[in-house]
Amino acid sequence: MLHDMSLRVKRGELISIIGPSGCGKSTFLRCLNFLEIPDSGSIRMGDVEIDKKSEQGWNRAQERRAHRLRAQVGMVFQSFNLFPHRTVLDNVIMAPRAVKKTPPSQSEPLARSLLAKVGLEGLAARFPATLSGGQQQRAAIARALAMKPAVMLYDEPTSALDPELAEEVLQVMRRLDEEGMTQIVVTHDMRFARAASDRVLYVEGGRIVESGAPEALFASPADQRTRRFLRTLL
Repeated sequence: MLHDMSLRVKRGELISIIGPSGCGKSTFLRCLNFLEIPDSGSIRMGDVEIDKKSEQGWNRAQERRAHRLRAQVGMVFQSFNLFPHRTVLDNVIMAPRAVKKTPPSQSEPLARSLLAKVGLEGLAARFPATLSGGQQQRAAIARALAMKPAVMLYDEPTSALDPELAEEVLQVMRRLDEEGMTQIVVTHDMRFARAASDRVLYVEGGRIVESGAPEALFASPADQRTRRFLRTLL
C-alpha cells in the first residue's frame, strides 16, 4: 500500500527508486501508467492529467485519459514480456502498427533503427527464446521505444540477469539518458543507481523516506532507515 507518495520529474531526468522488497516500488511505478489504478491522487504525464478522487469509481472518460497517458509511457518489465511466437522485429513493430496505425513503410524502418540503437541489428529475424536474457531485455527496450514515449519506466530491468548481461542493458539506459530521455527505474542495482541517476528515492513502507542526489544519499543519508538499508548492501 502506498501512502502520500509525491514525485515531480523534470524532462530528461533519470530517477532511480530503491528500497527493500515489498515496499511499494513496483506498485508506484505501475500506478504511474495506470496498470494499477490508485485509490486517490493525481498523475500527470505531458498534457494528460488524471485526478482520481477516493469516492470516484473508474469510468470510461478516465479510461480514455489513461489510454492517452499510456501512449506517452514506455514500460520495461523484469521478465521481458516478449511475444515468444513472434520474431524480434515483429515484437518491436506490433505496437506502432496496432495502436498508432503506423504503416509498414514507416514501422519497419523505425523498428530496425531501434534494434540497431540497442545493439541487436543482426538479430531481427530471431525468436526471443534464442536470445540471451540481456538481448531479450534490450529487445524489450526497443519495443517500448517504438511508441516514441516521453517517459520510460523500468521495473527491475536487470534483476533476472547476471552482471555481464545486466551491463548490456544498463549501457542502453545510459545512452538514452545522454539523449535526454526521461527515465524512472525501480532497481536493486546500487552501482547503477549511484553512477547513472540524477536523483535517487529511497522507499520503505509505501512512503518516500528520502530523496536526493546519489552522491549525497549514498555517502551520507539523512534518515536512519536509509542508512540501515544501505548498510546491508554496500
